[in-house]
Amino acid sequence: MNPDAPTVLRCAGRAVARYTTRTDLAPGHSPRPYLHPVTTLGGRPVTETEPGDHPHHLGVGVAVPDVAGHNFWGGRTFVRDRGPVALDNHGAQRHDGFKLCDPDGFVEELTWTAGGERLLREHRTVAATALSGTAWALDLTFSLTNVSGQDLSVGSPATNGRPGAAYGGFFWRAPKEATAPVVFGAGTGGADADGEEAVHGGRADWVALAGEGWTLVFAGATARTREDPWFVRAAEYPGVGSSLAHDARLPVAAGETFVRRVVTVVADGRLDRAAAAALVRKAVTS
Repeated sequence: MNPDAPTVLRCAGRAVARYTTRTDLAPGHSPRPYLHPVTTLGGRPVTETEPGDHPHHLGVGVAVPDVAGHNFWGGRTFVRDRGPVALDNHGAQRHDGFKLCDPDGFVEELTWTAGGERLLREHRTVAATALSGTAWALDLTFSLTNVSGQDLSVGSPATNGRPGAAYGGFFWRAPKEATAPVVFGAGTGGADADGEEAVHGGRADWVALAGEGWTLVFAGATARTREDPWFVRAAEYPGVGSSLAHDARLPVAAGETFVRRVVTVVADGRLDRAAAAALVRKAVTS
């Protein structure tokens, strides 16, 4: 087996994703493992990598723009009172190996390094589950432990002075199409939201992007994950992520571990709110 070859994820007898663990990306892209392409069961691609608008966007994965001042997102760093600045501060996520690698999922160990130092150790699990003849779920959990030997914190452009830009954590870059995807969500307590502006920055049980012949429905699958607001883009580019550092930096003491789990429904066709909610319930409890 070639350790550099992408791992193929299968569901319902079909290849639905490829996972690349070792890349030849430039340091400024913050090299890291990622899933791409991810497809519906009907074969429609629902991810994009290295797009012209943001070359450091890499399909589906975990990316953080500020870990103790180090950039694990890629691209420029937002500096308070200066704006986006090209800095030599990029980190990389190193694939250390698989503890388990089956056709429908894997368990991976990674190390986040920057400046020659180990900052975080990650335990990542990814699994694919069939939901129906036209929908499946991608279940991604990441557990990050501070192995730097000192306290550190996670930030975002928002915590560094750029309102509305609290990206960092789980992130899914969807393909850009002629028309921006429809955005809708279901908030805690049953409050529904429609449109990018209404959903972005909110704490919702789930949020959905519906494009040309596909729908993605993202759900925080633990109570702690649901506390993180959603980062949503549709008009500028299609992407959804959860915000580890929305209003304030996330402190991570030496030796401390934090865990997040996001389950994403990947469906052919354009789902309505009721269908999206039903598939999320099935995906999170399956």
